Amino acid sequence: MLTLAFRPLARASLYIAAYAVCASVYAQNSSESPADCPEAWEMNTSLLQGEWVARIADQDNAAVLRLGPHPEWQGTVKGEVRRGDKNHAMVGDVNDGAVTLEESANGINISATWLGEVSEGSCAREVRGHYQIEGNGDAQPLPFVLRKRTP
Repeated sequence: MLTLAFRPLARASLYIAAYAVCASVYAQNSSESPADCPEAWEMNTSLLQGEWVARIADQDNAAVLRLGPHPEWQGTVKGEVRRGDKNHAMVGDVNDGAVTLEESANGINISATWLGEVSEGSCAREVRGHYQIEGNGDAQPLPFVLRKRTP
């Protein structure tokens, strides 16, 4: 008789334990986990690597940035920005959530500078700032938004 009275309790305990394990696994794999969602100040060059979509004010088409580790300068990124059928070289770095990217149309001289800040609450997947074409001092910087497409 003791065994029969224990079985429902054991079954309930088993269900509770299974639920607890599933909840724990879900919490660890949730995209809202603090480890998966860095603060803006935690942004670094490894988080800057990947593919980004850029929207610049007054420009109809989005640009795509592809950034990877710089082969020569540790702590920086190197890649390209593509607008339609045009590719420009790009290098950049991050310092306390501030992103600096330099674009070059000829691979030698800087043709544009991107200065931005990682958006709070974006899990280091959005950067907002200003885009400035070099050599055109009269032009006002244009606002831009970068959103990460792929890691």
